[in-house]
Amino acid sequence: MASKGRILVVDDEVNARTALAELLRDEGFAVETAADGFKALPKLDELSPDLVLTDLKMPGIDGIELLHKVRARDPECVVVVMTAYGAVDTAVKAMREGAADYITKPVNIEELVLVIERELERKGLRAETGQLRERLSARHRIATIIGASPAMQQVFDAVLQVAPSRASVLITGESGTGKELIAAAIHEHSPRAKKPFVKLHCASLAETLLESELFGHERGSFTGAVGRREGRFEQADSGTLFLDEIGEISQATQVKLLRFLQEHEFERVGGNQTVKVDVRIVTATNRNLLERVRQGLFREDLYYRLNVVAVEMPSLRARPSDIPLLAAHFLERFAKENGKPISRFSDAALERLARYAWPGNVRELENAIERAVVVCRGSEIRPQDLAASIVPNVPDADGAPAIPGASMAAIERHAILKTLEHTGGSTSRAAEILGISARKIQYKLHEYQDGASVDAEEASADSERTPT
Repeated sequence: MASKGRILVVDDEVNARTALAELLRDEGFAVETAADGFKALPKLDELSPDLVLTDLKMPGIDGIELLHKVRARDPECVVVVMTAYGAVDTAVKAMREGAADYITKPVNIEELVLVIERELERKGLRAETGQLRERLSARHRIATIIGASPAMQQVFDAVLQVAPSRASVLITGESGTGKELIAAAIHEHSPRAKKPFVKLHCASLAETLLESELFGHERGSFTGAVGRREGRFEQADSGTLFLDEIGEISQATQVKLLRFLQEHEFERVGGNQTVKVDVRIVTATNRNLLERVRQGLFREDLYYRLNVVAVEMPSLRARPSDIPLLAAHFLERFAKENGKPISRFSDAALERLARYAWPGNVRELENAIERAVVVCRGSEIRPQDLAASIVPNVPDADGAPAIPGASMAAIERHAILKTLEHTGGSTSRAAEILGISARKIQYKLHEYQDGASVDAEEASADSERTPT
């Protein structure tokens, strides 16, 4: 028969100790005894008791000191103290310092058993609560997605709610926010988790190639088609197909995609055989699809077919409390990959990370931390290890460089970075707005990252480094 719990009885009075042990064993507990606090210490490790029942007044290590040592070794171990009738104030002190309850001597065994059973029940409930917290913690850290902010908690809740369904999901948000990770998380938490998760970046392919990639093609359907090829829909059969940058597909491809969503069938390019598959569609875009619908660039009926459930990814600047968590995660990963003993950020470096707007979102933060790890020569990331573009300009009231007083380089830099922030990190769209070439923007970003604009403080700090 399993015991009701493991108890260590500590009392310097041999008769009292022996009697308590026998009585508690009769009640179904597994009991060990110790004559004083010193002898109790090794038994804490041997027995790992659920509850320690100790006298308060003992030679050497008294009950209060033993209480501290027990709590230091195992914060979950319950301690009940025994005290003489006239020393209740000492027992109350023990409870203030962590004892669960006290019993006055001479001990009433029925009262003692009630106290022990009640405290062990409470301990069990605390353990269950802890396990629930762990499950909730896992629930709010889906796959490799990290976020403790309320905005990310809403995303996690949405993922877990929609994942078991068959509904199409449209994930929106700026570039670099982690939309692909959310799509993968939806798949991993769905009944399709053991089936294929197939992804395709729609903006990276020409119209003819995109259609072939999606639906496959027959031999001879176009130059170079030397044989039949399965498309992504067939590859994803019984699983999930993730289409990134769905707003970039042509009107002709939109029609074919709409047909699949309505009838779950299609024909390969150059073929007339109808192919039926069971595929769940998850799409993502950094564009405003409703605006594209109004402009006549995206079919309204397709938009509503794709947008059965919407999940919006917040920008990194909308969840600044997640920056330290993400930075620590990336630091640990890149330090390990590069074999560097870097374990922390300096306060000044963290402050700079927190003050930056992160137009490229989590992807930009990830790249920034990798770069910092590579150039760092010590055991912590300092401000001078961060790229120059991560260092905010000294702003005026509206966040822009003070004019007059700012150099043309500072104004140009502010204009480029703010425009990139506005366009979600798209250099081509920023170039159109600023009236310069995308190549110039890319050149300037490399210039910022290479440290061309490092301020005097950084240069001074860098000169103090000791080479290794």
